[in-house]
Amino acid sequence: MCPLEMPTPPYLTQSPLCSWLLALFLVLSGASEQSSGSEWQVLQPEGPMLVAEGETLLLRCTVDGSCIGDMIKWVKVSNQDQQEIYNFKHGFFSGVTPAIQQMEPLNCDYSIYIHNVTREHAGTYHCVGFNGLSENSKKNLDEGTSVLVKRAGDPDLWITQPQELVSAATGDTVLLNCTVLGDGPPGPIRWFRGAGLNREAIYNFGGISRPNVMAVQASSSDFSILLQGVTTEHVGTYYCVKFQRKFNRQYLSGQGTRLRMKAKPSSPQEAKLASERVTKIFPSGLLSVLTHVVLGLKAVTLAVLLLALAACWRSRWQEDIKTSGPAVLCSP
Repeated sequence: MCPLEMPTPPYLTQSPLCSWLLALFLVLSGASEQSSGSEWQVLQPEGPMLVAEGETLLLRCTVDGSCIGDMIKWVKVSNQDQQEIYNFKHGFFSGVTPAIQQMEPLNCDYSIYIHNVTREHAGTYHCVGFNGLSENSKKNLDEGTSVLVKRAGDPDLWITQPQELVSAATGDTVLLNCTVLGDGPPGPIRWFRGAGLNREAIYNFGGISRPNVMAVQASSSDFSILLQGVTTEHVGTYYCVKFQRKFNRQYLSGQGTRLRMKAKPSSPQEAKLASERVTKIFPSGLLSVLTHVVLGLKAVTLAVLLLALAACWRSRWQEDIKTSGPAVLCSP
């Protein structure tokens, strides 16, 4: 009597090509699921922002939660007409350039500059995420940053934040400059960190403020503040905002000042240890790079890979049938 055996099919164990295809398929499937499951949120200041004709306008936008690469564009809405101002994926847009992107963990900057502003630039600007296939916006176009263009001789309020970026080390005291000029409705000046509904109140010149923040006010038009003992928790974009007391609503916003922390200098011993670790984990590091590269692959790629995997297994199975020889009969 022959012993009862359940041999493993050779086409599953003896084909390096099939094994690599299977491993790559599993990596792609996991990466695709991770990519689709990640959550991100587009943040931009509400405004309105006032800019003079001929000047350069900085429109700020950050993506919180995940860096989504080139899946961001800027759209201007004016008189119910929509116009694509800038697309990080493709194209050349006259008079518009991206700000220098400083990538941070779970926070990506997609701010842009609009140069030589004219009256035609007035409107509401929306920083939106979109699907690479359908170009459908993933952000409600009711939200956005409104921009007003000031012509020579127009009496109005002017908020200037001259610092676009400030770098600080842990424990430093940081000066955030803000100058308010011109005439405006009665109401306080306030500082906020971040944009949208979740923005954080930092300082209120007419009310309660955070304990580590103090006003400078070197003149009647100076609404600068000092942040004392900054840490990584203070990183973000700070806005100097004018409020209208009568309606208790935002009247005008500055363009924002971004605060980031300086990298901590490493000692020679730490640098050597880090280099040794990189050398040891290079294969896994390479796999990590590969995983990030394939995050953007779509379901079509997975389907093609699955078909190739099936064809590989079938080919190996047919070869095994041809070379296995006649069946052995067992006596009772």
